[in-house]
Amino acid sequence: MIAPGRRWEDLTARFVWQVPGEFNFGALVDAWATDRSRVALYWEDEAGRSARLTFWDVAQASNRAMNALAALGVGRGDPLLVMLPRVPAWHVAMVAGLKLGALVIPCTATLRAKDIAYRLQHSGARAVVTTAEQAAEVERAGVEVPIKVALGGAPAGWHDWDATLARAAPHGVAARTRSDEPALCFYTSGTTRHPKAVLHAHAYAFAHRWTGEYWLDLQRTDLHWTTADTGWAKAAYGVLFGPWMNGVPTFMYQGRFDPERELDLLARYEISTFCAPPTEYRLLVAQGLAARRLPRLRHCTSAGEPLNPEVVHAWHDALGLLIHDGFGQTETTILAANLPALPIRPGSMGKPFPGHDLRVIDDDGAEVPVDTVGDLALRGRPPSLFLEYWKSPEDTAACRRGEWYLTGDRARRDEDGYLWFVGRADDVIISAGYRIGPFEVESALLEHPAVVESAVVASPDPVRGEIVKAFVVLQPGHAAGDALAHALQDHVKRVTAPYKYPREIEFVSDLPKTASGKIRRVELRQRERERKSGGAE
Repeated sequence: MIAPGRRWEDLTARFVWQVPGEFNFGALVDAWATDRSRVALYWEDEAGRSARLTFWDVAQASNRAMNALAALGVGRGDPLLVMLPRVPAWHVAMVAGLKLGALVIPCTATLRAKDIAYRLQHSGARAVVTTAEQAAEVERAGVEVPIKVALGGAPAGWHDWDATLARAAPHGVAARTRSDEPALCFYTSGTTRHPKAVLHAHAYAFAHRWTGEYWLDLQRTDLHWTTADTGWAKAAYGVLFGPWMNGVPTFMYQGRFDPERELDLLARYEISTFCAPPTEYRLLVAQGLAARRLPRLRHCTSAGEPLNPEVVHAWHDALGLLIHDGFGQTETTILAANLPALPIRPGSMGKPFPGHDLRVIDDDGAEVPVDTVGDLALRGRPPSLFLEYWKSPEDTAACRRGEWYLTGDRARRDEDGYLWFVGRADDVIISAGYRIGPFEVESALLEHPAVVESAVVASPDPVRGEIVKAFVVLQPGHAAGDALAHALQDHVKRVTAPYKYPREIEFVSDLPKTASGKIRRVELRQRERERKSGGAE
């Protein structure tokens, strides 16, 4: 936790990366386990089943899993796919793989055969750990995997997780892994083409120490809940490394998102620090919070996509808490954030996170003037940055501009050093010579009481080149139609510059999203291109 009174400027000026030459996250879990009463995880599922694990429990189970996997033939450096839902076995398998020194590849348990086949082939996976239900999808992928382990029953040709662990010893020692040695590989959500394989070293897990301490603001007495799916890097931030690097217990819920259930869990488990994506916050706010009492909740964060200012205000009005937005990537830890030591400017991603020289640059790598849109870039190679796009030197080279790593995002910096997201580089709309960031238009639409969610993309236009097109999900009780579309257009004109208003509005029941909850604007853009090229208006 950031000590009261410490300023962002002080944190940044005094920050020094202190990553040891050798590090293994599993060894840290074992260190926390010396206190056998120290709680690591509270878990509940949709059916009401629950569990409570101490670090001692996790250490014992991960040692069994480490020994079992080693006996099956998984060795140091071997690619190990962990494709489990939000269940305690996920933590155990992740820690076990790291203890072995294997290359752990977390994947969401909702992948279909085609996506699984790509990951198995690309990684050359030695082993896969998944559920009995998902085992059938692995078989349909048609890629040979030497070692297959299933949780909840073993189909033919598979090893049963529980039975295999029961036969293994509950003691062992984590491998002595170098901090710069490959440890993890996350496959990106693939919004544009095949997913990229983002390769991280053991130092990445260590660097999340500061994610937990500075951004999540964790204290020893907290219970933290990050709602992210296990297959995405957000789980590394807040489900595993961020909290457990600081010895703080986490809560995990296995079930479909339901705003009423989520608010009930926040109250019943007395969650004190909470992190959710903007989509969930928007739906929680729409649910109505005025009657809610969450006295233990003290610190809230959001990441994944920019959080609209009006949601920040609504959350604060109802609960007296500000949501601390942050910016990070699969390729990094947190890069910019509204830290507790920093006054929040709703809609801003905050200031560069300690240890990161994050700036807005031009095509030549020079920092652009204040309030000028440019490429958001990170200087150098801090331990929080990924090693490479695995097996893709072309992609690895393409994300560098001299000494800068290019995030692929467009942003601007205000006169006080706050960073403001404009859009993904390929999301920016160029209409009649104007460059328009979709986020500003989406935020304006969200301020209207009829709108619960929106996505703004470029739509081809013979005169302007592109126009602003908005896909809008309405709040219950509001009827779609021309009158409401005109009202929304007028509203955006008033809230933003007139040239930014959406010239076309389409009302939809929902928006296409990746499994990690990000809006697939690329799909909407493609839909518009096909519609316009097909002779539609």
